[in-house]
Amino acid sequence: MSTRTRDDERPAVWGAYGKLVRLYRERAGLTQQGLAEAIGYSLEQVASVERGRRPAKGAFTDAAERVLGAEGALRVLQDDVDRAKLPPFFRDFASLECDAVCRSSYDPLLVPGLLQTEAYARALFSAHCPALEDEVIELHTEARLARQRLLTRSPIVELSFVIGETALTNPVAAPEVMREQLHRLTEVAGLRNVDVQVMPAVQGFHPGLDGGFVVLETAEHRRVGYVESQEVGSVVTDPSRVSAFDARYGKLRSQALTPEESARLLRRLAGEGAA
Repeated sequence: MSTRTRDDERPAVWGAYGKLVRLYRERAGLTQQGLAEAIGYSLEQVASVERGRRPAKGAFTDAAERVLGAEGALRVLQDDVDRAKLPPFFRDFASLECDAVCRSSYDPLLVPGLLQTEAYARALFSAHCPALEDEVIELHTEARLARQRLLTRSPIVELSFVIGETALTNPVAAPEVMREQLHRLTEVAGLRNVDVQVMPAVQGFHPGLDGGFVVLETAEHRRVGYVESQEVGSVVTDPSRVSAFDARYGKLRSQALTPEESARLLRRLAGEGAA
C-alpha cells in the first residue's frame, strides 16, 4: 500500500486538527522545530500531527494550547480525534456513547471495553485475526482507554455492567494481566455510579445466551441499542426493539449475582480472599 493511499485513509478530523496546529504555530511565529522544543515533543511528531498522519494525544493538545494560545480551539477537537482511532464499525455508536446519561451492557465472553486495563486491551488487539499492525494496535488501545472517561465524567453517567463469569475465568491474557484486570473490576465496582454484576456460568437459560448487547439513553432522553459480532456493529433505534433489549436486560440483572455477591466473587478470583 502506497504512502499516498495510507494518508488518504486517515480520518479527516486528524487533518483538520493538524491544519489548526499549523495555523496557530505560524501565527505564533514558530517553526515546527520551535514548537517541538516548546512542548517537549520531537520534530517528527509535530510534523506528523500537522500533516494529519498521527493523532494528537491529550497531553500534546494541552501543551500546544498553552504555548500557542489556541483558547480551546484544539481541545474542543480532542474527543473527535480520539474517537477516530476506534475501528470504523464502532464509531457511530461511540458518538452516541459519549453523550449518554445512562448505559447498560451485557458482555458474556470478554471484559467490557469501558472496564478493560491497558494490558488486557492490548492483549486482545494483539491477538486480532487477521493480525493488526503495531501502530493500529496502539491507536485502538489508546481510543479504548479514552472512552473510559465516561466512568468519571461530569455530569455523572449511570452505568450498569452484567459480565459473564466466563469472561473472568477464560485466560485470554497472561496470568498477571488477568489478575490486574480483576483488581480493576473490583475498583470500578466501588464507584457510586457503577454497578457490576456477574452472570454465573451455570445459570442455565437466560436472555443473554443470544449474545451481548448495550442499551443507552442519550442526553436528549433517546434510547438506543447496540449489538456487535465479528466486527460488525449495529445501532438499533426502533423503539420496539430497544424496549425488548430493556426487558431482557432487566431479566439478566435479576438472574445475575447481586453487586455484593459479584464483588465477593471478583475478590476471590483476584486472590484477595474467600468469597
